[in-house]
Amino acid sequence: MCANVIVAEDDEKQAELLRRYLEREGHSVTLAGDGLAALDLVRHREPDLLVLDVMMPRADGLDVVRVLRAECRELPVLMLTARTTEDDLLLGLDLGADDYVTKPYSPRELMARVRTLLRRSRRATGAEPADAALLTVGALVVDPTRHVVSVGGEAVDCTPGEFRILAALAAEPDRVFSRQQLLAELHGFDRYISDRTVDVHVMNLRKKIEPAPRRPVRLLTVFGVGYKLTDPAKAAARASS
Repeated sequence: MCANVIVAEDDEKQAELLRRYLEREGHSVTLAGDGLAALDLVRHREPDLLVLDVMMPRADGLDVVRVLRAECRELPVLMLTARTTEDDLLLGLDLGADDYVTKPYSPRELMARVRTLLRRSRRATGAEPADAALLTVGALVVDPTRHVVSVGGEAVDCTPGEFRILAALAAEPDRVFSRQQLLAELHGFDRYISDRTVDVHVMNLRKKIEPAPRRPVRLLTVFGVGYKLTDPAKAAARASS
């Protein structure tokens, strides 16, 4: 799986190491030394993946993610950080990053994360299978082919991480998924990020698909277990029968 990758890292030695790791895997790599340069490259080159250091001059990694998601750019973003507190990691995910690797990292782990993100990105592999079916749960429709979500015919913008969680839930309506199962949909087993990662994505999804996010009727919490996606009309019908 060959991809076009932008690496935004202001430490020249680290940037060259990353380039070597990625080129060894067959990827084409472009380096950016600061956040503004990274934004410019993404806008002009439309890469398949952005590997993004958090601490950079001119614009830090969190600002870069914030701008890219505000521009509705869906490319996968793998963040590199020396910060290891849960709040720092969750902030990046909340802004729209897809995965984190904390420094110092092993090359094998980093490349495994890259492969996972590229494998799950429709942009890295071209189009999704042409016969992929729409996932419909009441008024909510998830289109795996076009990577589109709508509620009642109105388009909903989702980050790649939010989309993967929603697609997993929509594929099996009313099935209860644990947080660990949904975390695996994002990027597999992760020793750095807690189950709260999923909670952040769910909170953001509720703001987008629920008529009243604080009183959800579609994306429900099953206390002590996890989350499920349900059709509120069918749920109401079952309750009244």
